[in-house]
Amino acid sequence: MMNFVEELKWRGMIHDIMPGTEELLNKEKTSGYIGFDPTADSLHIGHMVQVMLLMHFQRAGHTPIALVGGATGMIGDPSGKSEERNLLDEVSLRKNQEGIKKQLVKFLDFQSEKENKAIMVNNYDWMKEYSFLGFIRDIGKHITVNYMMSKDSVKKRIGSESKDGMSFTEFSYQLVQGTDFLHLYNNNNCRLQMGGSDQWGNIVTGTELIRRKAGGEAFALTCPLITKSDGTKFGKTESGNVWLDPEKTTPYQFYQFWLNVSDEDAAKYIKIFTILGQKDIEEIISEHNKAPHERLLQKRLAEEVTVMVHSRNDYDGAVEASQILFGKGTTESLKKMTESTFLSVFEGVPVFDVDMAILLNGVSIADLCAEHTQVFTSKGELRRLVQGGGLSLNKERIENSDIIVSKESLLNAKYLLVQKGKKNYYLIRVS
Repeated sequence: MMNFVEELKWRGMIHDIMPGTEELLNKEKTSGYIGFDPTADSLHIGHMVQVMLLMHFQRAGHTPIALVGGATGMIGDPSGKSEERNLLDEVSLRKNQEGIKKQLVKFLDFQSEKENKAIMVNNYDWMKEYSFLGFIRDIGKHITVNYMMSKDSVKKRIGSESKDGMSFTEFSYQLVQGTDFLHLYNNNNCRLQMGGSDQWGNIVTGTELIRRKAGGEAFALTCPLITKSDGTKFGKTESGNVWLDPEKTTPYQFYQFWLNVSDEDAAKYIKIFTILGQKDIEEIISEHNKAPHERLLQKRLAEEVTVMVHSRNDYDGAVEASQILFGKGTTESLKKMTESTFLSVFEGVPVFDVDMAILLNGVSIADLCAEHTQVFTSKGELRRLVQGGGLSLNKERIENSDIIVSKESLLNAKYLLVQKGKKNYYLIRVS
């Protein structure tokens, strides 16, 4: 069986580990869990480190438990935050949980007959039964305020760094998370909790609660918070998070994110975000270093992660879409694109709107581009470009400035793509 801790070490995925953790995992099969906060109906790539931890855990023969925090999502975790988050209602939480479940199924085996098939739980299912008095009696009396105040996540929020302090709701968060660990320890043989390094305090509270209330021994392991080599936040783009949901971040945008990381980051990310072996990764990095300009490392990283999160077809489509901007695309490849991918590829190009009535009876390319839109300032300018072979419509070269454009020419029943020269694109949107 794979040594889980050794696997994480060479991948650079261990920040803190409680003494005895590796010995336990090498000695016996056990269960380990990670909590996912259902603040949205999709995970983003910031969550993928936790997902990869669970994948490696299952590959090592242990049972991964994915906990969706239906109860804790109603409170808000103070760890790493400078202010209290907005709380969600139960309907929103349930919707978000369903979205997260659909995504986790791609990474973890929940279906097989193996003893270590993955388990998904929702802490709302056991926390909803607690009354306030029952909770402070059964849980609160076992953890002192002094112990809770010693956590860095608490210190930062109630110290001089914080303007508004910390509500009792958030202060109690570590008790609720500790209760999760205790519940899973008692009901699922769960001896390990994993998470990001900012969760260490909350996780250790759980091991302490298990020791004090159940007389048992439990363990903790955290991974580093992923950063970019330039110091900016990992997983963020100008438009926000890079989501796993293709409706929020298209496979093309997702692929482009990984393709555009730096050499230094790619060498780190390929260890963390793929399941490629150490020897394979070393060979890929070696080949990349021989010709860095070819970006072999980024291409392989983008391929592995896009196929894992989406599909081989989505990856192929993203590669094909990428080639369009470099002159290798065809009319057929444009027609195959979904509208969201098409708009992702041509994000930022000038857009002109025209009425569908103009196309119903057909209109010359010259009239369309010089009269109904301002793609060209004059028909003379258009004709000169046509004569020089520099004008294309939907990736087909225009040979005659009087050629007729009709409704049948539309892409996604809505768009026309005009290209002037090699790099200047314009969209005509028809409504």
